[in-house]
Amino acid sequence: MRVLKLIQDATIRERGENMLNYWWVTRPKRKLNSVPEVLAAFADMSLNQEWEGQRDSHLAYEDALETAGLKRKGERRDQTGGGARTYKAWLVSLGLIFTQESTNKIKLTLAGEAIMNGNSPVEVLTNQILKYQFPSSFSIGRGVQVSERFRIRPFRFLLKLLDDSKIGYLTEEEIAKIIVTEAENESEKCYNYIVDRIIQFRNYGDSCLEEDFFEKYQSSKGEVNPEHPFSHLMDLANTIINWLEYTQLAKREEGKVEILADKREEVRKILRDKPNFIDRPEQHEYFQRKYGIDPKHKKDNRNLAMTQTITAMVIAKQKVKQAYIAESLERPITKITPGVVDYIVQRTGIDGKTVEDILIETYPHGSVGAFMTKYFEMAFKGRDEATEFEKATVELFQDVFGFEAKHVGPIGLTPDVLLVSDSEGYQAILDNKAYHKYTINNDHHNRMVHNYIGNIHNYSKSDKPLAFFSYIAGGFGSNIDKQLNNIVEATGVNGSAMSVSNMIKMVEQHECTPYSHQKIRDIFSLNRQVLINDIL
Repeated sequence: MRVLKLIQDATIRERGENMLNYWWVTRPKRKLNSVPEVLAAFADMSLNQEWEGQRDSHLAYEDALETAGLKRKGERRDQTGGGARTYKAWLVSLGLIFTQESTNKIKLTLAGEAIMNGNSPVEVLTNQILKYQFPSSFSIGRGVQVSERFRIRPFRFLLKLLDDSKIGYLTEEEIAKIIVTEAENESEKCYNYIVDRIIQFRNYGDSCLEEDFFEKYQSSKGEVNPEHPFSHLMDLANTIINWLEYTQLAKREEGKVEILADKREEVRKILRDKPNFIDRPEQHEYFQRKYGIDPKHKKDNRNLAMTQTITAMVIAKQKVKQAYIAESLERPITKITPGVVDYIVQRTGIDGKTVEDILIETYPHGSVGAFMTKYFEMAFKGRDEATEFEKATVELFQDVFGFEAKHVGPIGLTPDVLLVSDSEGYQAILDNKAYHKYTINNDHHNRMVHNYIGNIHNYSKSDKPLAFFSYIAGGFGSNIDKQLNNIVEATGVNGSAMSVSNMIKMVEQHECTPYSHQKIRDIFSLNRQVLINDIL
């Protein structure tokens, strides 16, 4: 009854009359997985072109998004290109593109260039998410206008709350009803106030909200749905959590978002760093170029005064990059092979020699990092994507680490993956568990001891000794080391458990300094959970 009264008492403002009085992130798609493809499609259509007032270009971009499966067909409400402008705003908000003042043409920031050049989108976008701030060129822009009372980096603030033992986790409701509306800045006073408000909300629920809540924090549409009065804030909170999850620092489980156990020290390191706010948000190009500095640069010193002439080769490069990025998100590409070239030729219709030259020049070492976004998500899907998780692990150990790897899970009463190292003369078995906190129960213990290790000859033709067994999962329960040692004692075979976060870190490290098969054997034979320091 109280909520209904608050709605009835709310003064409904007209759309656009006032500033948004809460945090805001634009969300043509709530998850960031598709950002590389959306950026590639945008670069293909609009890079080095004027954008403002170019209705035909906006409609062409919508067509490109629909063709690529990034936007639902028939989603348009009009023929003005509004959908395209929403996606373009998404890229601006993430600091990937900007409009050059001297030419009024679209350019990539360094972060945008890094994604287009095959750098790990997780690394690049995590950097952007952690720098995301109010005010920004996007937040004070036309059609957005987040209230000037906010001077805060929202995702850093959320990580600080999650690392606080008094809070520990956050729910969508707490973010929607308390944090996005009341967290104005990063002062200790404001932070402590928000901590107290979250605890208050946990104890008293909606009754602790302000009397004029719906007047102060109503939707930008200027109306409140009596049946779902908080829906606009709940949708926003859901998107914010999705963005935070993309950083692979935190994960939502059973309605609560928490820092991943093996990422806590990394989060604390992030929070110990005290970067300055980016200044001059009212100067679009200045702000965007500063905000869009990727992890490998400290300054944007590019001279963009010379506008690139649009030649047939420039167009071909953009189309090849777009097709390659889409494919690299689906499977790990460690090098440019004839198969990769043939696939891009089929996607683009560009001749093989041109495609091969562009790929070798732009992606000489492939780009495994793009695929790791998908691999991370697989590790938390439960049974939904269990088989895909297993197959992806086979691809990583085969294509990245150079093992003979087989997907033996479908045989039955077998582990998921069999590895054979001819160079070091051993074989190993891996079992994928797509869970947040996996524990080895009695049934799984017996399977590993009797079926997987005891009967390895049923699914392996190799006569090489079994070097180790390992579990790969989203995360593990607190007793995992003891459970592993019970198997080791029963079989005499070394074992381990590897979180998906550390698996990804291993792949990243391998690209810089390749692991030998002997080193991999050592890492996976620790008879406990593998920690970050074990793989560095």
